[in-house]
Amino acid sequence: MFQQLRRTVDMVFERDPAARSALEVLLCYPGLKAVAAHRVAHWLWVHNWKLLARMVSQTARFLTQIEIHPGATIGEGFFIDHGSGVVIGETAEIGDNVTIYHQVTLGGSGKEKGKRHPTIGNNVVIGNGARVLGSFTVGDNSRIGAGSVVVRPVPPDSTVVGNPGRIVAQNGRKVADPLDHIHLPDPVASMFDAVRQEMRELLGRIEQLETENQALRKALQEGSQHVNSALQ
Repeated sequence: MFQQLRRTVDMVFERDPAARSALEVLLCYPGLKAVAAHRVAHWLWVHNWKLLARMVSQTARFLTQIEIHPGATIGEGFFIDHGSGVVIGETAEIGDNVTIYHQVTLGGSGKEKGKRHPTIGNNVVIGNGARVLGSFTVGDNSRIGAGSVVVRPVPPDSTVVGNPGRIVAQNGRKVADPLDHIHLPDPVASMFDAVRQEMRELLGRIEQLETENQALRKALQEGSQHVNSALQ
């Protein structure tokens, strides 16, 4: 137990530059306390002490504002940074060396029975406010951007952003049709461009008609002159 606690403290120092001492980490990091309480609650859960397990998890939720269901399976090196508002569902499975930030939800997408929460691979980072909803897998070494809503499987070594979540990079390379938050289409500008194009076409048609009208007038005048000459 002490070796595991030591590894967890070392892991916090690796991932959080704000950590200054082991004592501060042990006393002031709610994510560390929530995970420690979950280890106890999960042991009780798998040994069929369901009510006591829920009581432990709810007490940890009251103290840390982090809700981890006792049935969730969590690997080694799990780090919750800040932590407020984190929710992890009953059938969620989390691999090793996973980092998540505040207000992250690993939830279900409906009222189905059985496996209904996501499986998170190893070395995954999930940004603050992200929602991962459903019984699918987020592959190893993937990154979920802040505020993303992920409802589909994520391949390994991928970066996902947006709502709904879209893969914008995989294996270190941008994928086709990336989600660009800066160069988004402007529907108003597009409408004005279409109106300008129609006006240019109408002006061109008017000029053409005026040219044809002038040619017709000239032809009528010449014809009238020929007729007058013939009558004279």
